[in-house]
Amino acid sequence: MVGIGDAAPDFQAPNQDGTPFRLASLKGSPVVLYFYPKADTPGCTIEAKGFRDVYAEFQAKKVAVVGVSTDDCPAQKAFQGKYGLPFPLVADHSKAVATQYGVLGPHGNARRVTFLIDPAGKVVDVVDGQPPDAHVARARAVFLTK
Repeated sequence: MVGIGDAAPDFQAPNQDGTPFRLASLKGSPVVLYFYPKADTPGCTIEAKGFRDVYAEFQAKKVAVVGVSTDDCPAQKAFQGKYGLPFPLVADHSKAVATQYGVLGPHGNARRVTFLIDPAGKVVDVVDGQPPDAHVARARAVFLTK
């Protein structure tokens, strides 16, 4: 798994609309890159709504938020629309991004892991296997309390 101090691997994959999303496009901004197992499931919904509810705070500090799961584009689009998620959801249906980050679980879904990436593209913190709200809380502590 990608760890603290590592360069966040660049990737390109479709977002919820099928448009190519590239992590490198966010270089120069801090990034919350969070992987979640499956769109519109209870824990993933709690996490996504948590990031949605504080998104304005992240935007005010120029912090990008990006969600990634192994769902396809239509599932990501439906999830985004149902909960009014204002940030991109990457559809890693090929599982290449989850594999690249070392977070692909044994059942073929991404595990719940959040990478906090500084403006230079270096991972400054990783939240692994905590309850969904802990991911939001840690991202807020790292990027919003300075």
